[in-house]
Amino acid sequence: MTNLTIGGVPEHFNYPWYLTLKNKEYNKQNINLRWQDFPGGTGAMCKALRAGDVDIAIVLTEGIIKDIADGNPSKIVQTFVKSPLIWGIHVGAKSSFKNISDLEHATIAISRFGSGSHLMAIVNAYNQGWDVANLKFKVIGNLQGGIDALTNGEADYFMWEHFTTKPLVDDGTFRLIDDCPTPWPCFVIAVRDEVLENNFEEVKKVLDIINGKTKNFKQIDAIDRILAERYEQQLEDIQQWLKITEWNDGKPISKNIITRIQNKMVQFNVIEKKKNSSNFIKNMYI
Repeated sequence: MTNLTIGGVPEHFNYPWYLTLKNKEYNKQNINLRWQDFPGGTGAMCKALRAGDVDIAIVLTEGIIKDIADGNPSKIVQTFVKSPLIWGIHVGAKSSFKNISDLEHATIAISRFGSGSHLMAIVNAYNQGWDVANLKFKVIGNLQGGIDALTNGEADYFMWEHFTTKPLVDDGTFRLIDDCPTPWPCFVIAVRDEVLENNFEEVKKVLDIINGKTKNFKQIDAIDRILAERYEQQLEDIQQWLKITEWNDGKPISKNIITRIQNKMVQFNVIEKKKNSSNFIKNMYI
């Protein structure tokens, strides 16, 4: 048995992984794949990849590109979810802020620097024409930290995936001001370089299994009800999410996409300069 550890957020995007693990599909290929939840998101997973605490991670595209540019010894092996992520811009229920323009000088709750909540706050600021140099951040760790910070006034707004936070809007914890979609495919699969060197074939088998599952994921009987119940979502919200979410069909990520994303990230001052796009990816299907 080859032991591999994989990390991801405990959200509906990753339910296909849960199904393949539950069915012991990796064991049948002599792979002991162990899942680890990362409620802290992409920033926490980048740290875990660097430390060797996980071998594979399902991370936000913008977060891992920035971290590989900053020296993370990992590669993107493929896109996982090719549609954009819809980031909800949330304030506390009792906040006096009503419109997105009210937030220009407000304090932003972020899970950690380099995380999606941090980078997308910068993207949103650019979209609004604000001075990014003036943005104020409060590091809160995870979604619960965001709830606490907005409730007790330590921060003013918090960006997190729209549908994950929808129950908090429904129950009156948050109020949704607006949405900000990512200008790129949202989730990719990243693998540590050491694992790619030593377990290339096993990683390839893992990808084949998960791609087989996501291919027909939407056709699973009553999948909308299963997801709504498991993630405590309204059925109509999950149905809307399923409608707009597209998983990758196993095609490798292209250098052109990485270049386009880097161009935007340089424009947003998220990274200083572009690097060779082949430094970020490993093609598993040469």
